Amino acid sequence: MTPRILSIAGSDSSGGAGIQADIKTITMLGGYAMTAITAVTAQNTLGVQGVEALSPQFVLEQVESCLSDIGADAIKIGMLGSPETARLLAQRLDTFAGPIVFDPVMVATSGSVLADEATIAGFAALMEIATIVTPNLPELEVLTGRTAIADEDMFEAAKELADRHGIQVLAKGGHAGDETQVVDRIASPSGKYASFAHSRIETRHTHGTGCTLSAALATMLGYRQPLTHAIRIARAFTHAAIEQAPGFGEGSGPLGHHAVRNRSERDQQPKS
Repeated sequence: MTPRILSIAGSDSSGGAGIQADIKTITMLGGYAMTAITAVTAQNTLGVQGVEALSPQFVLEQVESCLSDIGADAIKIGMLGSPETARLLAQRLDTFAGPIVFDPVMVATSGSVLADEATIAGFAALMEIATIVTPNLPELEVLTGRTAIADEDMFEAAKELADRHGIQVLAKGGHAGDETQVVDRIASPSGKYASFAHSRIETRHTHGTGCTLSAALATMLGYRQPLTHAIRIARAFTHAAIEQAPGFGEGSGPLGHHAVRNRSERDQQPKS
């Protein structure tokens, strides 16, 4: 089975995040990548120099073109571009039968703002129809109205968001205070909790980490993997891609999506 994954997100001209990161991730994990581009950005590892949002209706046309012909086994939603785009997508995808992963992109790794207050307000409609939302700690604070969420309070904040929208919430711990490991926590409306941890990699090359994780998660869910197993694989892929970062750029550099496959092939070679 080749899972068909539709990524609805913005374009990153430098290739590290957004649609470009999603295509690399989906492809490396054996999926078939399709796209609906919400905005075009001029950006690099140092920041975002410009953003041009596509019209909400044209975003919807791209979605229709993909779903009406090839179809999709899972959908990933990232940067939206406008509140109207969020509203139209929520209406159109309300009847989509497969899993939907929503990455509530607000700020780029470089610190550049990618969603205004009106667009963030529109996130609620998408969380009502999504399967899982993947906020980092600053995004979780905005979505719950909390400030300075401590590590030990992430479960409680994630559960609050899960209850409010009837959605699984994977709260990412990359921005948390633990200097030795990254702990991601998932909460569900049913009250079930789980945590996932890996060692923290000391690097400045983390551009597109959230995009990569959410696209990998959508791909694994497209394979019909159970949620917790899908999260483990997505996290492992993202961790390996950070480890294999090529070192490009003067700022927060891109991940090494392509090197993950190369490393896997080397590991499978017989030892002499």
